[in-house]
Amino acid sequence: MEERKKEGRFKRIQAQLEALLPKTEDPMARMATICAVLHHKMDYFFWTGFYLYKQDKLVVGPYQGPVACQELEKDKGVCWAAYHEAAPVVVPDVHAFPGHIACDSRSRSEITLPVFDQNGEIVAIFDVDSDRMDSFSEVDERALVSIAELIHRTF
Repeated sequence: MEERKKEGRFKRIQAQLEALLPKTEDPMARMATICAVLHHKMDYFFWTGFYLYKQDKLVVGPYQGPVACQELEKDKGVCWAAYHEAAPVVVPDVHAFPGHIACDSRSRSEITLPVFDQNGEIVAIFDVDSDRMDSFSEVDERALVSIAELIHRTF
């Protein structure tokens, strides 16, 4: 998708989510809503979801798409990289990423980013896969960081 078109679509999605999410303070409900909206509005999003950080593990949470890995092997893959870096990780070709965890062999590119609670602690990893190579840009990164901040935002 052309970058300008992405920016416009993300802007509309952000506005939609800002209207929907204040209806609950529950983070799981907010994550589920974010997944549903993004997955159905961004045609290159193949898998859209969250891995919850629980007891030193990343366990699948709300998501849309094919069946997910229920728990990610510790310190391996793109999600753990985002956790350890405490920053977004964009991977244009997942097959070239050392230690990539292939929950679905159709995934080709991926973006992951940490979700912080109000105390600045990582509580989840927001993970989006595409079945196309090199799908994610700085536009996606900026927009998804902003959207992830809505999970624990008090409106």
